Amino acid sequence: MTPLEKSVADLAPWFHNIDLGHGVLTAPDHFLGDYPRQKFARFSHALPTDLTGKSVLDIGCNAGFYAIEMKRRGAARVVGIDTDDRYLAQARLASRTLGFPDIEYRNLSTYDVAALGEKFDVTIFMGVLYHLRHPLLALDLIREHVAGDLLLFQTMQRGSDVVADVPADHPFHIDGTYTVSPIFDDPGYPRLHFIEREYAHDWTNWWAPNRAGSEAMLRAAGFEIEAHPEAEVYLCRVAPVPYGQFGPSAVYPAKEPPR
Repeated sequence: MTPLEKSVADLAPWFHNIDLGHGVLTAPDHFLGDYPRQKFARFSHALPTDLTGKSVLDIGCNAGFYAIEMKRRGAARVVGIDTDDRYLAQARLASRTLGFPDIEYRNLSTYDVAALGEKFDVTIFMGVLYHLRHPLLALDLIREHVAGDLLLFQTMQRGSDVVADVPADHPFHIDGTYTVSPIFDDPGYPRLHFIEREYAHDWTNWWAPNRAGSEAMLRAAGFEIEAHPEAEVYLCRVAPVPYGQFGPSAVYPAKEPPR
């Protein structure tokens, strides 16, 4: 066993399968295949290929796959944050091995992004939202404190892929009766399914929005959706302030400002 192979083994298990060269893969038997490289290949075209001079924040960076990919595209400054020290150690090892020792990794919660004290040209928020007890708050904080322009967003989605034409306002009753609007039974109405116990043997999986739910939450937090290159992936841009009028395609302010 080479020193690199031993280092990889000492930090196992890995969730990101990263090719470190010298025939060393960090998770060659990943249950999702060559993950996340295979997934990234399906939407990588949506991101700028040249990030020269740009800054990137990777929230929930895990072993650093996306942080490294952004550095490969020429980003001048890349910061990855996570709350798992083992993931951060994996990310530092992978970055050093692949020639990107200047990627900065910090132990920091999504809820504490304001502590970074800066805004980034590209913010990556992949595979994190469904692990958070307070997902809309997280999006509000990202919009308020760190997202300077682009947001790459992904979350686990379940339920319908249909997006209903939701009215800007909902009457409490229909025609003066006690009948509730049937829009709430529409499969395309924005939903955030709550997972009370475990999902896939993981107690940190709290939420599973449908597609309409993901898109509505992004708009509510102040992001304009520019592209939907993969089923669960969105490329967004920070919306101007004020965000605009309420409506099916509007981006509107949160009902309660971030604290």
